[in-house]
Amino acid sequence: MDTTTGVILSFLLGYIPMFVFAGFVYWLDRYEKEPKILLGVVFTWGAIVAAGAAFLINTILGTSIFLVSNSESFTAYTLGSLIAPVIEESLKGFAVFLVFLLFYREFDSLLDGIIYAGIVALGFAATENVYYISVLGFAEGGLEGLLGMAFVRIILVGWQHPFYTAFIGIGLAITRLSRKTWIQIAAPLIGWLLAVMTHSLHNFLVEFLSGSSQWVLGTALDWLGWISIFVVVLFAIRKERRMLTEQLLDEMQQGTITSRQYQTARSALAQGRARLSSLTARRYRETSRFYQVAAELAHKKNQLAHLGEEGGNTPIIQQLRGELASLSPVAHA
Repeated sequence: MDTTTGVILSFLLGYIPMFVFAGFVYWLDRYEKEPKILLGVVFTWGAIVAAGAAFLINTILGTSIFLVSNSESFTAYTLGSLIAPVIEESLKGFAVFLVFLLFYREFDSLLDGIIYAGIVALGFAATENVYYISVLGFAEGGLEGLLGMAFVRIILVGWQHPFYTAFIGIGLAITRLSRKTWIQIAAPLIGWLLAVMTHSLHNFLVEFLSGSSQWVLGTALDWLGWISIFVVVLFAIRKERRMLTEQLLDEMQQGTITSRQYQTARSALAQGRARLSSLTARRYRETSRFYQVAAELAHKKNQLAHLGEEGGNTPIIQQLRGELASLSPVAHA
């Protein structure tokens, strides 16, 4: 295999699986979908800004440490276990923080924090994968090395970066949903710290363990971590369903939506069937928008009840309720 083919294959294996993973993360957002454009921006941030800046900073600091210490092992330990996790999680987390600041009203739940953190982390992982697969895989071992490294990066540790950065998203989400000042300050800091610590532990195991123990313990940490985050996601989805059930009940009672639409709005599976049936009637756009607005309305009503006006929840609720009422006659259930 020539070099050009190897680089192209490395790029495809680096990015395509992460796009698939990102699609799965987007699918997990069952009720109130986040804007695709915004998710695309944070993925691009992770892939270009965070990955590029991390590579540059890590290279400069790694070279400086080696020049001072003249020790490859000390450099590897310091860079991998202490410096890189701080740099990388800060750069990835900054994108989530920007969404939190600039698109505050899109940051409605614990699930939203995990979604944005996961997407930016997958963008970062995609670019990092290309480097590992091409430089440490193909350049050193040809096609066999390329495929072996691709297996490691996609299957064994494919979800490592979303696992680490999810803590930052969770911390910001807790801040978003709390009225207590000390929680608003502490939650993002604790989230960032947990992201750095789990990232550092993984790198430590990779650097200082050898043979099968390196992969067994490192992979076990990553898989246990992302499975734990997945459990949190399932909990968040279940909580969101209960919230929809509660907040949309009076919309049904007041006649804004029908009883059948109410039952569909509180079930992701039923929503999928409604959207599918709307295709033949050429009402897919209206039906999709109807259930998106229903979820947004439920979130805003919940925020009004627990967090107060926040600078305009009532006008937003009125606007969403009006749009929901106008879509109700044409939305499938």
